[in-house]
Amino acid sequence: MNFLFLNSASSGWGGNEKSVILAAEALSGRHHVVFAYRRNEIGDHTDLLKYRLPFIFEGDLYTIAKLVEIVKKHSIDVIVPSKRKEYAIAGIVSRICGIRNVLWLGALRTPKNTLAGRLVYRTLADGIIVNARQIKEGLLKSGFIPADRIRVIYNGIDTRELDRVAPEKTRNTGRKMVITAMGRLDKNKSHDLLIRGFARFLAMMPAIEATLQILGEGAERANLEQLIRKLKLDGKVVLRGFIDNPYPELAGSDVFAMTSVSEGLSIALLEAMYLGNAPVSTLAGGGVTEIITDSVNGRLVGYGDENALADIFLKFYLEPDYRRQISEAARLSVAEKYSAACIEQQMVTFCRQTIAKQPR
Repeated sequence: MNFLFLNSASSGWGGNEKSVILAAEALSGRHHVVFAYRRNEIGDHTDLLKYRLPFIFEGDLYTIAKLVEIVKKHSIDVIVPSKRKEYAIAGIVSRICGIRNVLWLGALRTPKNTLAGRLVYRTLADGIIVNARQIKEGLLKSGFIPADRIRVIYNGIDTRELDRVAPEKTRNTGRKMVITAMGRLDKNKSHDLLIRGFARFLAMMPAIEATLQILGEGAERANLEQLIRKLKLDGKVVLRGFIDNPYPELAGSDVFAMTSVSEGLSIALLEAMYLGNAPVSTLAGGGVTEIITDSVNGRLVGYGDENALADIFLKFYLEPDYRRQISEAARLSVAEKYSAACIEQQMVTFCRQTIAKQPR
């Protein structure tokens, strides 16, 4: 099969972009895959055959015309848009060229039952791939998207690449604990909640040896820096910025914390678990509960519950054997369920089923 993936992100390399490229590269081993993107910041992350296009707005005629050329040149069977702006563009291109349009949706969303909503998610879409059951349920609440057009395919991670680029995890036999968070510094990630929970943890007993590092960049940096100063956490909380290869940092960490308002199936969380971190996360409205079973392979807290977050940090700190038990279960659960090979097989099956339906 021949696939054309789209990603029109205007700024920032994030989990959605990473999962899209991982899926595209997983398919490229046995299929012809082309990638169209807007920013070099995204395109530079892959060696796939690729085209840079403007993706200015939903009716961008230049982008539509160029995509039609690409589809015809490469005999594309399925176009896979991954951002909201592209859904309409890909739908138009698919109808012009007589191919299938399969949306990639990685965030909890309930489309409004409007003319525009029905056009994008039903009329112009032949299928929708989501990475969590809760996202599928959100789509079904719209009332106009048939259930058989939605397929849950969990994000995968390239475990071979992680094994290659990250050093072997060393057993932390001391009391000092490193907590890591990773993601854009924005309001959805709620790093302020994490910092306040960490401050409560440090106040629970004297001389706690623990640090919190946050990997990522974004608009909330100044606010977070101000919060760190206000709570007198300089040296204890470090905003590391964007790191191109975060895997050595994750491999050297003990705990991975995610305090988002909403998440789909977080690639960062999966990678941290595979690299031996004991995870703690808010419920986050999306796929987190499909990754973590509380007290088995991670810990879950309600959004905004700083006290519960601090309590979990303290338990991990005082009971390193318990922390390692959780981290080992986390690694095993990810290795068994979230490989790139699983994505390739499930995507091909769904796309073939979509193509096999009544031809256009």
